[in-house]
This record gives sequence, structure tokens and C-alpha cells, in this order.
Amino acid sequence: MAERRVTIGWAEGLHARPASVFVKAVAATGVPITIAKPGGNPVNAGSMLGLLALGAQGGEEVVLASDAEGADQALDRLAKLVSEGLDELPAAA
Repeated sequence: MAERRVTIGWAEGLHARPASVFVKAVAATGVPITIAKPGGNPVNAGSMLGLLALGAQGGEEVVLASDAEGADQALDRLAKLVSEGLDELPAAA
């Protein structure tokens, strides 16, 4: 299982607009991904409801994980999006 621990770079956390940006970015990767607070239960990172229920605040750490093919590249891109508080998924390297 590939995973990335990342600190949320959006001041408002994963709520409203940032959550929408993140859910769209997860869908764009085409890879099933989960997100969790460290030690917490993972939720589907592509689910707006699951993401909002997570209650992740700006500056908190989250764990992105996947065991699918292409997970490493997808997780790297999503980690950059989250840590830098970007408005769109970074281009694939």
C-alpha cells in the first residue's frame, strides 16, 4: 500500500471550495484513494460527503493511501495539491 502523509495547506482545511477541488482532482487521477487523519478510519477521497465528515482543518496532517496501479504518481500529485493549497491538480511529471 502506497501512502503519503501531508499537512493541509489550505487555511480553511478540506471544506467547501478546497474539498471540491480535491474531490475533482482525485477523480482526475483515475486511481481509488483513501484519506484519513493519522490513526483514524480512512474514507473514500473521491467522496465529498466522506471528505467533509473527516473534518480536516488547515495545518492538520492527513494520510493519502492507495494500493492500485499508478498509486505512487497519483499520490505524489495529490500530496502536492494538498500541501501547497493549489486550485488544480499539478501536471504529471
